[in-house]
Amino acid sequence: MEWLALAIGNSRLHWAYFDGQELQQTWHSDYFTPTADWREVARSDWLIPANIPLYLASVVPTQTTQWQPFAQRILTLADVPLKGLYPTLGIDRALAALGAGETYGYPLLLIDAGTALTFTGINADRQLFGGAILPGLRLQWQALYQGTAALPSSPADFKPVNRWAMNTEEAIASGIFYSTLASIRDFYLDWQHQFPETVLVITGGDGKILYLFLHSKEGQQYALKSLNYSPDAISWGMSAICKQTNL
Repeated sequence: MEWLALAIGNSRLHWAYFDGQELQQTWHSDYFTPTADWREVARSDWLIPANIPLYLASVVPTQTTQWQPFAQRILTLADVPLKGLYPTLGIDRALAALGAGETYGYPLLLIDAGTALTFTGINADRQLFGGAILPGLRLQWQALYQGTAALPSSPADFKPVNRWAMNTEEAIASGIFYSTLASIRDFYLDWQHQFPETVLVITGGDGKILYLFLHSKEGQQYALKSLNYSPDAISWGMSAICKQTNL
């Protein structure tokens, strides 16, 4: 059965097209108001087959309301087969943790570098151990820009820079980037102390930037063992639910 997954995040729409359990294509788009021809607007360089069901997961209530008429089912925490999920846990975090865990195994520490930077720990019994939420890279820059009189706005592309910067823009990038890396390392070391045989997965819009740096020569000092990059963790989580519940 062909089906379409839509995960609505805080900044963008995240799409995935499946044929059964086989992932065919993923892409992202800006928010838009859906109408009867939403498939034509949503597609990137590919035509979405007509009449395939849409499964939806959303952390933005206003967007949920807009898309509800077009969704065959809206996934909630009750659909996620992980133990100990608290009521206010974001469905995006739960689905990404499920997708990463089913792909790489448990126990798992998932780092989601999106609008927010989140840490989600799942133990070997597939039970939520806990986590944390910080502002993401761009949100940190936005806070500085909005809270000061003369600092520059966030660049279109966030790239690693020299730690000891010689201009204001690079100094902001350095402070945000290296403090984020320090946070990641601190959470990972504490998690690894409790779960030595753990899996570490990073996802999210800025996940690739962090992953590539941590695998570079400069990033080796952070000593993050067995770091995996899973850009489609949320989609795989939705796929796991569809498989287990025969949606």
